[in-house]
Amino acid sequence: MKKNKLTFWAFVGPCLLAFIIVVIIPLIFGIYYSFTDWNGINADLTYVGISNYLELFSDKHFVNSFIFTTKFTIVSVILINVTGFSLALLVTRGLKMSNLLRTIFFMPNLIGGLILGFIWQFIFINAFASLGEYTGQMWLMGWLSTTKTSFWGLLILMTWQLSGYVMVIYIAAIQGIPKELLEAAQIDGANTWQRVKSIMLPLVRPAFTISLFLTLSNSFKLYDQNLSLTGGAPARSSEMLAMNIYNTAFSFMKFGEAQAKAVIFLIIVGIFTLSQVYISKKGEVEM
Repeated sequence: MKKNKLTFWAFVGPCLLAFIIVVIIPLIFGIYYSFTDWNGINADLTYVGISNYLELFSDKHFVNSFIFTTKFTIVSVILINVTGFSLALLVTRGLKMSNLLRTIFFMPNLIGGLILGFIWQFIFINAFASLGEYTGQMWLMGWLSTTKTSFWGLLILMTWQLSGYVMVIYIAAIQGIPKELLEAAQIDGANTWQRVKSIMLPLVRPAFTISLFLTLSNSFKLYDQNLSLTGGAPARSSEMLAMNIYNTAFSFMKFGEAQAKAVIFLIIVGIFTLSQVYISKKGEVEM
């Protein structure tokens, strides 16, 4: 028993220590700084109570960022999971090109968020504009110059990047379904849609729980792609919560207010993700 305990702490100890140093201690200090007027430079701190939290409700940029992030998260979670599940169905049909298609669909996830943002910025600004001039389609002109097109530009980028990632999760879940069930349903006359609806969807619910959690948290915390694709433009209308917090701290040097926003952000993400996991878990079925 002593040897087992020693082995346990030998493996867990370093990870736990790193987690405490990198996550827990900064979190505690961050909560403390959220009640001060710290500017990130001076060592002198003044306790201001909950005034930083109260100011958030009158900060129109923070409110707009929250609304924009919430709408983006809802739509992106739906698009990414529907696309990822559809791709998983495609590559598990026994096609000769299945392995090649899996590689192609997953490759965008290997590219860094900043690089992806600049790639799609070039596509939206230059390629779309050239195509619009050539075809006379004016709706292709001026992408990323309005809040609406910036919103859909971020959605296209995020869906293109993460669909292949969740596809892998859905592939594993689909391949874990007993073939006897699908064959029996096919013999009974069930078509493809009926097999997907009545057999596959209920049995891959655990995969949906995981994928929804990952896409929900990643969409809420999106920063790299937001920075490189739009930078919050035009007029900070496409600025998401993570970027709003960063700008408050490092552009306006209001670290105390930024920490208060970060604490609220943590609570919001925690509520949304934990609620999603709880609701998704209730609907899971066992084989």
